[in-house]
Amino acid sequence: MSKESNTLRKRVTRYAKVSKAMAGFGARAAGQRYLGIDPDRQKQAERLRKALGGLKGPLMKVAQILSTIPDAVPKEYAMELAQLQSDAPSMGWPFVKRRMAAELGPNWEKKFDKFEHEASAAASLGQVHKAIAHDGRKLACKLQYPDMLSTVEADLRQLKMVLAVFERYDRAVSTKQIQQEIADRLREELDYKREAKHINLYRTMHADSENVHVPEVVDTLSTERLLTMTWLEGEKLVNVVNKRSLKDRNAIAMNMFNAWYTPFYHYGVIHGDPHLGNYTVRKDNSINLLDFGCIRVFKPKLVEGVINLYQALQKGDHDLAVEAYKAWGFNNPSKQLIDILNVWAKFIYAPILDDKTRLIEETNTGLYGRKTANKVHQELRKIGGVEVPREFVFMDRAAIGLGSVFLRLKAEINWYQMFQGLISGFGVKELAKRQEKILKASGLMAASQT
Repeated sequence: MSKESNTLRKRVTRYAKVSKAMAGFGARAAGQRYLGIDPDRQKQAERLRKALGGLKGPLMKVAQILSTIPDAVPKEYAMELAQLQSDAPSMGWPFVKRRMAAELGPNWEKKFDKFEHEASAAASLGQVHKAIAHDGRKLACKLQYPDMLSTVEADLRQLKMVLAVFERYDRAVSTKQIQQEIADRLREELDYKREAKHINLYRTMHADSENVHVPEVVDTLSTERLLTMTWLEGEKLVNVVNKRSLKDRNAIAMNMFNAWYTPFYHYGVIHGDPHLGNYTVRKDNSINLLDFGCIRVFKPKLVEGVINLYQALQKGDHDLAVEAYKAWGFNNPSKQLIDILNVWAKFIYAPILDDKTRLIEETNTGLYGRKTANKVHQELRKIGGVEVPREFVFMDRAAIGLGSVFLRLKAEINWYQMFQGLISGFGVKELAKRQEKILKASGLMAASQT
């Protein structure tokens, strides 16, 4: 069974490909900076999107992630990057056969009753094929593209260059920790054995739920680059949203809310990618979770900090807000910084601050979000900028991503009551015990926390 290597030759090949695409963008940006010309950000953003648009693989995924993190990049760039699609052309059958043979041996086809030649889905790191096991179970076989380790390392190096260009223009946000967080999570996504443990983790956390379904890993047909799991039948959200009643859409929204936030507030675990392709909806409005590459485990004190910040906003308690932001990773935040951060926090927490049934879009429209982010950005520039802690990255991404899902569903729910039900009886020590227990049970030790 072969293992992919992170070789110099493969990295250099990827560097050359990406650097060629980025050269025009970087040279133009550097030249404008040197000459003192105020660049047209919109045109520059369009050039960057076009430069990245011809590249497949991790850099596309990184670009999409950056587009969802407030102030990681200027708003013009975020809007352009959001247009990029992570879908990649699927590998042809001859290629698939070679890859499968490398993972399961030359007689790999005999290990399945049926294996579909055409991929059912293709993305930035790999593709999925439907199959049928000898016992009749329907399977999903997630096969990683070749040389992805070298590709990821090359693309992460280019990421530093792209963000360095942004920071030369605008020092409102230091992206050092953002880079590190994205890099760590992206490297983890390449390890399918780790993802299998993530699946076991989510099966444990949602074991008592009838509304959230998690596949079962087939260990005998899985490797570091091939992940085989049971196939879960369901429809894409975009296909059901216009066909179901408000009652059904509310039920879907509540199931999504619990699928993401029960693990966080009960175990300190968040799914960092609520992308529409990472779940499907069943006929009974329950949710299938499908992808577990981007999972983040947080220390219990951070979860407490998230709850404390909520309470600080409700009470107008400055001292509690200070402690909350410290728990998030902000070092010795000044009163000015806290006042600025609270503007964004009130936007994120808005749906759960008022005890009433409401639409997410009453305050969380895209327009309101852009105005809020722009205001925060301007104020951060005035005080000399801030270094965003890495803990913020995927927590915020999950919140913004889920908000867009609820907006699409047009769900009318008392989010306040749902949130109160989740945090009722919260205790740091109790969470720590639960977390340690499930991490051990799934093969992920507490040392995986960062």
